[in-house]
Amino acid sequence: MPAKILIVDDEPRIADSVREIVAGAGYEAVCAYNPVDAMYNAVTLRPDVLLSDVLMQGMNGFELALQIKRRVPSCRPILFSGQAATVQLAHDFGEIFASKGIRFELLPKPVRPEILLEKIQQSLMQPT
Repeated sequence: MPAKILIVDDEPRIADSVREIVAGAGYEAVCAYNPVDAMYNAVTLRPDVLLSDVLMQGMNGFELALQIKRRVPSCRPILFSGQAATVQLAHDFGEIFASKGIRFELLPKPVRPEILLEKIQQSLMQPT
């Protein structure tokens, strides 16, 4: 059974492109275009990996990852962003994640497909 990947980005074109890459590598891939839909999909899909943009309306990707980890403890978060503003968020949330024993990866946008797939594979090999 292929690993399930939940992709979240408020830019549908980006989310759909990532879904094509991930599905093309044999994973089960589902997109959400906002954090609310992502939470619903997380509960129903129970993803192995969360791929999420950091800066979104309503909830940032770090907050989303924490919420999803509460509901799906086995989910592994990989976050990506093209914004320099995420550096401070990464630092702040990195401490929160570490205090809860949660690992996360932060990738710059745009991420090359081969790097993304490598990070997914590495993530899936790590304990949850």
